[in-house]
Amino acid sequence: MGQFFIQAIGEVSNLSTLLLITIGVIFGIIGGCIPGFTITMSILVAFPFTFAMDPINGLALMIGVFVGGYSGGLISGVMLGIPGTPSSITTVYDGYPMAQKGEPGRALGIGVIASFIGTIVSVFVLIIFGPLIAKFSLNFRPWEITALIIFTLTLVASLSNGAMIKGLIAAAFGLFIATIGLDRSGNLRFDFGVSEFSAGFEMLPVMIGVFAFSQLMSNVQKLKKDKEGKSKQPDMKVDIPYRQIGKDLWSQKINTLRSALIGSVIGALPGTGGSVANFVSYDQSKKFSKHPDKYGEGIPDGIIASESSNNAVAGGAFIPTLALGIPGDLVMAIMMGVLILHGITPGPLMFQEHPVLIGAIYVSLFVGAIVMLASQFLLIRYFAKISLVPQQILVPIVLMLCAVGAFALNNNVFDIWILFGFGIIGYLLSKADVPLTPLILGVVLGHNLENQIFRALELDPSWITFFTRPLALVFFGFALLSIIISIKQNRKAAPTPGDAIDEDDEGKKIS
Repeated sequence: MGQFFIQAIGEVSNLSTLLLITIGVIFGIIGGCIPGFTITMSILVAFPFTFAMDPINGLALMIGVFVGGYSGGLISGVMLGIPGTPSSITTVYDGYPMAQKGEPGRALGIGVIASFIGTIVSVFVLIIFGPLIAKFSLNFRPWEITALIIFTLTLVASLSNGAMIKGLIAAAFGLFIATIGLDRSGNLRFDFGVSEFSAGFEMLPVMIGVFAFSQLMSNVQKLKKDKEGKSKQPDMKVDIPYRQIGKDLWSQKINTLRSALIGSVIGALPGTGGSVANFVSYDQSKKFSKHPDKYGEGIPDGIIASESSNNAVAGGAFIPTLALGIPGDLVMAIMMGVLILHGITPGPLMFQEHPVLIGAIYVSLFVGAIVMLASQFLLIRYFAKISLVPQQILVPIVLMLCAVGAFALNNNVFDIWILFGFGIIGYLLSKADVPLTPLILGVVLGHNLENQIFRALELDPSWITFFTRPLALVFFGFALLSIIISIKQNRKAAPTPGDAIDEDDEGKKIS
């Protein structure tokens, strides 16, 4: 095996391959930090360029985009409060408040290094535990995946910032949105006589609308208050405090490693991905924290959990794709397309027939992580300057980019109307103090949950099977435990009748 690694290092270390990885990483970062563009769209744009390349160079370019895209989403999340990708949603919770406190450089620096550590950990997991996890993944049938998704949905309670009932309602609304359109039998549901609804709602326009549009509307409202002299603009000068970041990461070393391992394992499970890893690791970080009440106020813990987990998905996601020939998501399906295009069939025999190519994938991920770290620290000040653009200019530009991103998904103008429609809904919900994350979680997981339940029932019509399969039962147990812990935390956070209400808070409630 050692000689194959040496050959792989030789293949990847040539100038053209290193240049392709660098180009891919920078393009991925740019794509990731543009709200609405996403990693998937970056990969789709890069895919045609691999047609004339050999397999190693084609995969090197795509891996560069993949690694860069996962880390790029944190930039707009921190600076604008808008997640650049679905896998950086929870980065916004603490990254944006930290930036608003005048520490954008600290938030960005923490996110970049956590991203790097997450990717490196996932590479080691891929190398050491890849075959074991691939074998374990074979046990995941529809019943187990259903239980895993239900466990993920129980995170709604702890992600609702104390408003559990509102969070559950928002999650139910998200699940309802996922049911609009054709069902598995080809029957229309909840189309309300609108023909465009028959295809259902794409997750991307919904997510951009709920998060980006509502955040932009809040920015406009904040701008109006600034003009009236009612609020003070935070200091957004980006200085990277390396020593402080080092202390933050050292104090959170267990959180970093745990989140990276969660991302690696979840990335290895078909049908999951960065979004699920993001929510699970953030939730677990909050549950194990000594100060869970501070999450969402701008603390390093949340940024570290989010960014180390979503980047760790990069290595883990290759395990089922290479070992089993089962792509976990669209991005991995495109990666498989590169291999198939060159006559290589992913699966268990690939490790025996193409060991150098497997080694080149490992090395490309490692090199991509190093290039990402260097590129981010060299260019992050330029990306961060977007926050210095006046809101009067920034809001319409970002809104236009969001609209272009939604349109480019299917070249469908109706997706832009979906964006604006859900933007208004998201803004109204945020004004009513309804947490938006549970809604998105319902939309992200709803379609997959329905498919897995129906697949399970088609294989075995008995509902009892969900509770007789050991792995599914373990995930249901985790779900129950998650609910109990969340209820206790919400009760602890809830004010008692005798607690005094701060005058400023009371004024905000009245207004």
